[in-house]
Amino acid sequence: MRKITAGLFIAADGVVESPHEWHFPYFNDEMGAAVTAQLGAADTVLFGRVTYETFAGAWPERETAGGEDAPMAKALGDARKIVVSRSELKFTWRNSEQLKGDLVETVTELKQENGGPIGISGSISVVRALLAAALIDELHLFVHPIAIGKGLRLFDETADPVRLKLLDSTAFTTGVLHTVYGPADN
Repeated sequence: MRKITAGLFIAADGVVESPHEWHFPYFNDEMGAAVTAQLGAADTVLFGRVTYETFAGAWPERETAGGEDAPMAKALGDARKIVVSRSELKFTWRNSEQLKGDLVETVTELKQENGGPIGISGSISVVRALLAAALIDELHLFVHPIAIGKGLRLFDETADPVRLKLLDSTAFTTGVLHTVYGPADN
């Protein structure tokens, strides 16, 4: 069975919305290595539409430019990218396709296929749905030492409890805490 890992940048107050507005001052080589280990190892990546459009708008150019992050850009380009959206999409980034059918059913089947890890970056609605269905094997939260005060949170007030167990944690020199959670043993 394939493993699904999800990675999210999250503020200390639980906000996950618009990390591009507050995350970058905390990015360093430690975080880069952790993100690469989580997402770069995936041969399939699940995206929500908004996150996909952000990635597709940046990573192909980074691969072409051949800079420091070109290896990660190539890994993302080579990966199968499955985008969850209710709208019909057109793709320009190679190896991209739209998820057809029910998210939970499709991902359950995807986990049963042969292949490497399945990664998720951002894509809050996808992560929420897959956590609720107990399909995520590792939830990588990069907890930033900042309180945003408003915005979308990973776990909102209407969510049913999601029981997790801590698998690993590392403090980065920037004050970011990288926590890895798995499903709690019932």
